[in-house]
Amino acid sequence: MPSSRLVIGPLLRHTDTTSAVIWVEVTSRSTVAVHIGDRSWSAPTFSAHGHHYALVDVDGLESGSSYEYTLSVDDEQVWPPTSGAGSDLPASIIRTLDPARPLRFAFGSCRTSVPHDEKTIRAHGIDVLRAFSLRMMGREQQTRPDFVLFLGDQVYADETSEAMQEFIASRRNIEEPPGTELQGFEEYAHLYLLAWSEPANRWLLATLPSAMIFDDHDVRDDWNTSHIWRTQMEATSWWKKRIVGALGSYWIYQHLGNLSPADRARDEMWRYVLELREHGEDDITDKLDTFADRTDEHPDTYRWSFARDLGNSRLIVVDSRAARVLEADTRQMLDDHETEWLDDRMCGDVDHLFIGTSLPYLLSPGLHEFEAWNEAVADGAWGERAARWGEKIRQGADLEHWAAFQNSFRRLAEAVVEVADGKRGRPPRSVTFLSGDVHHSYLARVDHDSEECTILQAVCSPLRNPLPRWVRSGQSLTWKNISSKAGGVLARRAGVQEPPFTWDLAAGPWFDNMLATVEVDGPRLDISWWSGHFVGTAPTVSVRHRYRLYD
Repeated sequence: MPSSRLVIGPLLRHTDTTSAVIWVEVTSRSTVAVHIGDRSWSAPTFSAHGHHYALVDVDGLESGSSYEYTLSVDDEQVWPPTSGAGSDLPASIIRTLDPARPLRFAFGSCRTSVPHDEKTIRAHGIDVLRAFSLRMMGREQQTRPDFVLFLGDQVYADETSEAMQEFIASRRNIEEPPGTELQGFEEYAHLYLLAWSEPANRWLLATLPSAMIFDDHDVRDDWNTSHIWRTQMEATSWWKKRIVGALGSYWIYQHLGNLSPADRARDEMWRYVLELREHGEDDITDKLDTFADRTDEHPDTYRWSFARDLGNSRLIVVDSRAARVLEADTRQMLDDHETEWLDDRMCGDVDHLFIGTSLPYLLSPGLHEFEAWNEAVADGAWGERAARWGEKIRQGADLEHWAAFQNSFRRLAEAVVEVADGKRGRPPRSVTFLSGDVHHSYLARVDHDSEECTILQAVCSPLRNPLPRWVRSGQSLTWKNISSKAGGVLARRAGVQEPPFTWDLAAGPWFDNMLATVEVDGPRLDISWWSGHFVGTAPTVSVRHRYRLYD
């Protein structure tokens, strides 16, 4: 640990042209301060379930500038560490956005928090996030991304490591449900500690702004796959504590830092934090648990999605898990409230439009058709008996991507085409879906006759959690024409309409652990996929594939 008073962090979160947000977890009620030269910004902590957090707004910075910073707790410097693990790392830097500079950001998903010894690397591969961090330490700061977007499965609540299982066993009997899976907030807090404490990754998170959205493993595999799945979970003795702990901790550890200061000022839970401060109090535990329970039961009362304008580009990050409508015949990836929010932001008048969704919008055509067929069968297209089998297949094979919510898929397809055709403002040069989840990476391109706008699906997954080799062969097969045709026949026989457009594989698939970077400069778009390897005994990354649009 860098300091006995600093538990997790610092994490550099929302950063714009003149401000940045620093998030930390500390050991006790205190005042946390960020220092740049002779200037300082501070904030008191707030607490939940016995844990203490602070969010420090650093403002009044200059656009496109870099600043070394330090962190103190009650006037004691805790970052960077002066001795022990991490004391030899480079300085942590805040670099503000510059609209005149090409925008460059990274994205990826699915990272297990396991050791970095030779045995674990053989099983899990190189941690590409850590390798990217080590590479970034040795490069000029000007070459680093402006931020990193984590598209789900930042932590695995259901597939826990040995270290996490030891912590769970120290608190309760793992022979009783939910076993080695997480149970509540305290266990989530420890899971984030394990995920974000390795020195190189800690430095990366302290010096590279991050944005995040959850996926299923942040809660549990197949989270909100269907109404039947939901009913099965609610019948257990442990689900309520799991989902309340998951969403409450997610608000603190991940979501809060996604928000700009203006958006945070409108957030109901943050307003409660400020209200307590006025009365000299800081414990939000009861309010947080009530909030998490309500947002699970009534997802239309809170929004986890967020959007940002980044110079001449726009990024929309969509919650494709918590806001689902699950009843048969009315399935939707997004409820009406969330759909309207997304639709309002699906417009042109930018050079590039990016839509971050943990689940790929465009799967391989063969898998897309199979998931669409399965949804129709599970909804009764082939009778009640087939519907029961359809539901079992849906859960067993994880058939719950956008293709398995055809109403939502088609509505978003309509909006995308309207954007590309200039019916929602000046068409962008590209509309690109950024996704993870599927544990392999690829680029797909939509066959659309617009000469001004290209529609792409870029997937980067995993950061560290590779597929078994036999599964890789099956995933590759779904990109073959024979798979697409077979899936299409099944889907048509179940009454599913043909997709509103077609798409083809432009690059990939790759099954390495990977991190992707996106760079935009006017009309030009570059997407690169980086994979890990060793130089001697040191892990690093290099470009596996680069795609360029509009040289």
